[in-house]
Amino acid sequence: MTTRAGHPHAGTRDEGRPTGEGEGGPAAPVVVEGPPGVPFLGNLPAFGKDPLAFFEELRSRGDFVRWRFGGKPSLFIAHPDAVGELLTEVERTFDQPDLGIAFRTLLGDGVIVSKGADWRRKRSLVQPSVRPKQVRSYAATMSECAVALADRWSDGQRVDVKKEMAALTQLVAVRTIFGVDTAADAEVIGRAMDVAQKEIGAEFSGMGAVLPDWVPTPGRARIRRATAVIDAEVSRVVSQHRDGGSDRPDLLSRLLAARDETGTSLSDQEIRDETVTLYIGGHETTSSTLVWAWYLLSRNPRVREALTEELDRVLADHEPGHDDYASLTYTQAVIKETLRLYPTIWLITGLAKEGATLGGMPVPAGTRVWSSQWATHRDPRWYGDAEAFRPERWIDRDGEPAEEIPEYAWFPFGGGPRVCLGTRFALVEAVLVLAVLARRYHLDVTADEILPVPSLTLQPDRDVLATVRARG
Repeated sequence: MTTRAGHPHAGTRDEGRPTGEGEGGPAAPVVVEGPPGVPFLGNLPAFGKDPLAFFEELRSRGDFVRWRFGGKPSLFIAHPDAVGELLTEVERTFDQPDLGIAFRTLLGDGVIVSKGADWRRKRSLVQPSVRPKQVRSYAATMSECAVALADRWSDGQRVDVKKEMAALTQLVAVRTIFGVDTAADAEVIGRAMDVAQKEIGAEFSGMGAVLPDWVPTPGRARIRRATAVIDAEVSRVVSQHRDGGSDRPDLLSRLLAARDETGTSLSDQEIRDETVTLYIGGHETTSSTLVWAWYLLSRNPRVREALTEELDRVLADHEPGHDDYASLTYTQAVIKETLRLYPTIWLITGLAKEGATLGGMPVPAGTRVWSSQWATHRDPRWYGDAEAFRPERWIDRDGEPAEEIPEYAWFPFGGGPRVCLGTRFALVEAVLVLAVLARRYHLDVTADEILPVPSLTLQPDRDVLATVRARG
């Protein structure tokens, strides 16, 4: 399997690598220069043309590579130890960078983008809604929605996997987050979210990344219109909850009831920002992961057979629920391996504060530090046969892991104090949905090769058409 058309996976090089790498932590960092840029824009044109190939090119040069994002000094890091430092030192020596007006328009000042004491307060209020106990209560909804979709499919039917998985996870999201039941609610919010996600990706990797916020562009107008639709829907549902129109144990109800240590609740704007953030985490991550999982399973019959063997053995004649999650070890491995090859979140950045270091090396304040799940997850130093889809690498054998994978060589949900709050929700949903559908059907994806497009999340570059094949 190739990573990108025209961009074969780069081999390892010694230049810029710490001595003794791959056999422990990196030695003293060696910083190398990235490809030459252009005046004012730096490496932005190459980054914008193909961000994934660009990060692979940086990784092929070394573990610490200087480059320029527009006129801003940037440092790319590839070694898992350095990635771990960046993720765990956020809020102390690294700050959250400004991700642009498009990102702020959609997410507001939610827990993803807030900082300092404001971030700690919001995290303390949001986190209880997605703890394992709460996720268990949402699992029945996840399974029920998947069963309803399975009941609608039939042998030989042609489906668009992207649309099917998006509609399914949108429905799960609006039921578990907003406490509403109809597909119409999911469709309205989903369409607006799709527009917003596309425009955020275009803004981040294009000229919008260096344009001042006050400059009007067609893309910024589109994301404002999409956000207005989202705001209206969220406001309507919040009003219903406040008026006692819903007593469901959904995430929104829990957010409305949450109080900080002073007894203060989240404001209406904060409720809006956090529900949108949770929707993206609960819908976009899972939808994209499931699309890539079906694509990979269709191209790897051996893995598909191993998956269905486990589903038949563990589930027998019942639909999966939360109590089955722990027993579905191979299904979990399929999802983990999918997230390795096609991580929904494909980059993480931090802004160095005074006193910031990586591997003991001082990082000048104001330097933007970048790490890419796409690049690190496909590094052959950490993964045997790194381009292959091998769920077995995640399964312990005789008490020993199949592969010794360093911490932070896999970080699809980030890590450290700012790890994605919806991680457990997304993983449980992906496993249960895949188990429900793969227990009954195989999907034969038509396209020989589908390429990832990095927007807000990593999306397929086209419709993913497939033929439904009933098992047995």
